[in-house]
Amino acid sequence: MKKPLQILLIGVLFLILVAVRAFVQPYFYDPLIEYFKSDYLHSAFPQLNLPLFFLNIFYRYALNTMISLAIIYLYFKNLNILKFSLQFYVIAFVLLSILLFILLKFNLGQGYMLIFYVRRFLIQPLFLLLLLPAFYYQRLIKKRNFKKRKL
Repeated sequence: MKKPLQILLIGVLFLILVAVRAFVQPYFYDPLIEYFKSDYLHSAFPQLNLPLFFLNIFYRYALNTMISLAIIYLYFKNLNILKFSLQFYVIAFVLLSILLFILLKFNLGQGYMLIFYVRRFLIQPLFLLLLLPAFYYQRLIKKRNFKKRKL
């Protein structure tokens, strides 16, 4: 694939991630969006339909993950990086979902900021912002070590 097309596709995928974030409100069930936008320190924690809430969290996470994996693959064109990223996303989803479930189920609403941040990692493509620089740095280190061996 030619470089300009690759850059264009990556740009379009980033715009899709922004669109998912911008137009999420009517399509996904998440009463915590309004709760955290309002005066959450003084308002009651909203009632949640946990199965529906977690199903929508899963849909949003899966959508962000597919787009993020496409970006990672288009940028690095390396199946090993893609496989590692997929495993990372699956493990992160399982661990963060369990943590969020425990926080919500056992009424740990007092730790509202922990709920906020765990939920944020699940519904926003933050892992992409962590993985892209990490893989890029790893590639730079490999190139540097390869050049040192040649000398």
